[in-house]
Amino acid sequence: MFPDRSTNAGKFQHKKKSRDKRPKDKEFAGKKGEKKRKELLTSSKPLKNIDAEIRALKEKHVQINPAAIRKFTDFPLSVSTQIGLKNSGFIMPTEIQKESIGIGLQGHDVLAAAKTGSGKTLAFLIPLLECLYCQKWTNLDGLGALVISPTRELAYQTFAVLRRIGKQHDFSAGLTVGGMNLKEESKKIMYTNIVICTPGRLLQHMDETPNFNAHNLQILILDEADRILDLGFAETMNAILENLPPSRQTLLFSATQTKSVKDLARLSLNKDNLFYVSVDEFAEESTPSQLVQSYITCELEEKMTVLWSFLKKHLKQKILVFLSTCSQVRYIFKALCHMRPGISLHALYGKMKQRKRMEVFQQFCFKQHAVLFATDIAARGLDIPEVNWVVQLDCPEDANTYIHRVGRTARYKKNGESLLFLLPSEEKGMMENLQKKKIPIKKIQVNPKMLWDIKPRLQSQCAENTEMKDNAKKAFISYIRSVFLMSNKSIFDVKNLDLGNFSCSLGLEVIPRVRFLEKEEKQRLKKEADNSVKKAASKGEESDDMQSTESDESDSESEEEKHEKQAKPQPKHHISTRSGSSSDSENEASGSSDEGDSDCDKEKFSVQFGCGDDDDDDLLTFKRRIPAEPVEDVTKEVEVDNSSKTVTKSKKKTLSKISIAKRALRKNIELNTKIKFDDDGEVVKDMYKHAQTSSRETSQSDVCGINIEEAKMYMKAEDIVDKQIYHDKVNAKHKEIRFKRKEMLREKRMKNQRSVVLRTGSDEESQGYSDYGEPGNDYDENYSEDEVSNESDDNSICSSPSPPLKRKRKNTAPSRDSDNSENYDQDGLNIEDTEDLVLKLMHQS
Repeated sequence: MFPDRSTNAGKFQHKKKSRDKRPKDKEFAGKKGEKKRKELLTSSKPLKNIDAEIRALKEKHVQINPAAIRKFTDFPLSVSTQIGLKNSGFIMPTEIQKESIGIGLQGHDVLAAAKTGSGKTLAFLIPLLECLYCQKWTNLDGLGALVISPTRELAYQTFAVLRRIGKQHDFSAGLTVGGMNLKEESKKIMYTNIVICTPGRLLQHMDETPNFNAHNLQILILDEADRILDLGFAETMNAILENLPPSRQTLLFSATQTKSVKDLARLSLNKDNLFYVSVDEFAEESTPSQLVQSYITCELEEKMTVLWSFLKKHLKQKILVFLSTCSQVRYIFKALCHMRPGISLHALYGKMKQRKRMEVFQQFCFKQHAVLFATDIAARGLDIPEVNWVVQLDCPEDANTYIHRVGRTARYKKNGESLLFLLPSEEKGMMENLQKKKIPIKKIQVNPKMLWDIKPRLQSQCAENTEMKDNAKKAFISYIRSVFLMSNKSIFDVKNLDLGNFSCSLGLEVIPRVRFLEKEEKQRLKKEADNSVKKAASKGEESDDMQSTESDESDSESEEEKHEKQAKPQPKHHISTRSGSSSDSENEASGSSDEGDSDCDKEKFSVQFGCGDDDDDDLLTFKRRIPAEPVEDVTKEVEVDNSSKTVTKSKKKTLSKISIAKRALRKNIELNTKIKFDDDGEVVKDMYKHAQTSSRETSQSDVCGINIEEAKMYMKAEDIVDKQIYHDKVNAKHKEIRFKRKEMLREKRMKNQRSVVLRTGSDEESQGYSDYGEPGNDYDENYSEDEVSNESDDNSICSSPSPPLKRKRKNTAPSRDSDNSENYDQDGLNIEDTEDLVLKLMHQS
């Protein structure tokens, strides 16, 4: 019945997985490949042969002549390094490689500078491998070489090159950058020989990873050294250098190298052992000769329109667009993606996750036609193949940043173009800086007929999507902040920006609030007010000194002159134009002048006040002229006083709700209290907010803490009272409902009685009805209970005696109009009509 599984046993067996997890190359495929692998793993050269090979290499290192080198095989390198270079396709070395590799192999410190795309990565990786090979470095020796890069993408690129050329060596290498798993890195970093990292993650491992140290470090390499030694990484690099041994080899490489003595001293570099290598120091241009550079000047609000038009005209090219901030990159990328320009768009900025950053970088590298919006994290060291255009939408910080940005194109003797956007206020200063750095750049004009205005489309996007609007606000504020924080104020000035038009160009209808600018303006006004107060105080001191000197001079006059002044006839009436009380001696001293001067003063006053020479015998005469104080000084003093007042007002701190509540608690103020009064004006206590029992008030003997038993008793007593209050409230509510129902029933009875009176009045005219109701019906079966119980009240409607009334039966049949059954009686008349008829009958009776 069942098949024999012993015969088919081989079909159900799983193949054993090989434990060897190393990548299998084509060279080690098949049985021959396995034999070759075993030979490589088991065979070991005698130590004497290895020592002899290393000794021969060191002797050749001293004899290296850069001028005689044409290929990499001319360098005295180990066999493993030569095989790695050959398999990777590196045959002809560049100028920087010829000059720096020999010095690095000799063990000297190197400070190298070369143009972008000149092969600096290979220039420091070859000495790194040879240094560890000559030292016979193994996994047991720990960390031997350290390569520090400013960005994660550059570290990843360096690690990829190292894996290609160092494939034949036995060294272990690792990449440690931010965004990766720290625990996995900490397990492996202690056994790695070569570590390629960023400064922040390396310092984190030094602080947190146990048993990780760099005491045996042989070589330290700083890629883009000027950026790493900049202020941005100053604290991190100082902490890292403290953990490194001073006796090491140091290599510094960059396109814009630093020669600062402070930076070199921080790295513990010896001047005797330091070699500066600069291939392009005496070149006419500091950028590649095959790079075509141009710039345009446009207003800030026109940048988006020009960028969109540029992208639409270059759909079949690879473009890299640089922006100042992450928020700008995010907003422009999303906005242009919604508009669909017809080309693949990508964004790369610092706030992205590490995996996403690597995916975007790799996708852009492998595409032929694409656009990448990026910040300056993509400006240094990245080798992106076949970039046709580098567009700088925002002005770079300085000339060095410009050189690194345009260096992403025209690499390895390939052609490339760059375009720089400048504001009219930035053109003069930036051009001067570029000319000092030997950068050839030409100005071009934009054809206005070829521009596509996208402001309406951006405004519609922001109006429809709130997220897009928030991104636009962040982009607006971040750009203004970047301009505000720039150190070169001759180029970057926030006051020259048209914020209104700029916000409209981003799709915003209202200018967002920029708080740091408001704070800066307040600080500026405060400084001006303080300076004006100081100037006013200094002017007051000077005037006091002048007055004191004048009084001293008047007192030093001789007594004879005083007697002569007293002997002269003086007018009986005097007018003093100076306000305030002044001493007589001061007035006399200031008024004592020669006759000629007095005559001149009289003439001046006569001209000012319209008096002629014949008015000498007037009643009022001037004793002396006091010049009026200038109005400008007074207004300045008033402005100073007003500004001082505003400053004092601004110094007052605004109280928060927490501080107000704390003050109220300190003063024992009851917050949120509501007092109710009755009709007599007496206070009504809220039963739920005030204690109803006196047990709590009488038993407050506990000094510290709470007596739980007393609290329980108090809560029980309060609970009983609360239940009774609630019960009384419910009863009152029920009574109110019953009262309303009774009133409704009474109103119904009144309406029914009015309808009965109406029928008795119109009995003669009606046909088919008798005095006692419809014939053939039993009256006692269909009477309503309400009418029977209140039969005695029917006589109160009419004052005159009336015949016995016909009793109303219940209306068992459905009414003609169910919706209006309450407003109409059985005869179909309205209630208001029936009331009018009843009143007429009463008047007739």
